Amino acid sequence: MGTQHNVLITGAGGEIGHGLIRRLAEEGSFNIVTLDLKGLNPELAALCTASHTGDVLDAGLIAQIFSDHKIDGLFHLAAMLSSSGERNPERAFDVNVGGTMNLLKSAGEQARLIGQHVKFIFPSTIAVYGLPDPETKQRANKVKEDEYLFPITMYGVNKLSCEHLGRYYAHHYGALSEKKSQWSVDFRALRFPGLISAHTVPSGGTSDYVPEMLHAAAAGQPYACFARSDTRIPFMTMPDAVESILRLFFASREVLTTTVYNVGAFAPSAAEVEALLKESFSGVEISYEVNESRQSFLDTWPADVDDTAARNDWGHNPRHGFREAFADYLIPALSGAHAD
Repeated sequence: MGTQHNVLITGAGGEIGHGLIRRLAEEGSFNIVTLDLKGLNPELAALCTASHTGDVLDAGLIAQIFSDHKIDGLFHLAAMLSSSGERNPERAFDVNVGGTMNLLKSAGEQARLIGQHVKFIFPSTIAVYGLPDPETKQRANKVKEDEYLFPITMYGVNKLSCEHLGRYYAHHYGALSEKKSQWSVDFRALRFPGLISAHTVPSGGTSDYVPEMLHAAAAGQPYACFARSDTRIPFMTMPDAVESILRLFFASREVLTTTVYNVGAFAPSAAEVEALLKESFSGVEISYEVNESRQSFLDTWPADVDDTAARNDWGHNPRHGFREAFADYLIPALSGAHAD
């Protein structure tokens, strides 16, 4: 890990970006360049070599950033999430697919210029799945990477499209060129479950009922959950998500058996989360006011994922199981925050 990497983080001001910037700065082998629609907060910006304000749809800006900072690695976090994507699917397609295409193109050109593969880490999502009914979901339990890929949200459709684009740029781009380069995009995707952070407030994801439930309980506020009490999907804490990103970045190309990996940690029902919160906080008030549209999305996502490939290939090993996530990370951090 002694090599210094010049990396670009898009969507750096989002939930994953906060944790990733701090973790990369702590690692000490990264010159961090960021891109976000909004200016980065000063505390995070101080950890970066440069911070750019702009849009992933600005191909000229992307090309300039790659050139100016000699980028050799990319963490592409910028995206419109599931709920906002449904409200404006055309815009979601432009941002999620068009923005990714701009970055893949620049990364491919950069690889040929610098004479090495450019690593492209892409957080995908369990929204790429589309199980047909609750019975199939229960029977399937832990879903593998190549099963039930029939997403019903624009976000899921976009992310699955980008997985295919990444695979294309990594393995097939320029196939008919007489001067096909040996250097290309080293595309690596992780399909994240719902992510829970103690430090950032949820921002429009369909899996946000669990973090919203948690933040409300810690603040002593009642919460009306938009999902049914028996809803079950996989989750992971933000520190474990960031750690999985870093592990995949540093993994040797030779050990990777696929371009897209499931990663998981624990998979409680909403009712199980409620029960745990009631053990941990006094006066927890949780009711269930189901939003049928959002529930319809959740019912097509797996009850859990099979992440055997990630564990075997590059050592995915989340620190937090269900109880550990709350007892060791979420509840202590939130209790301290709300006591201030």
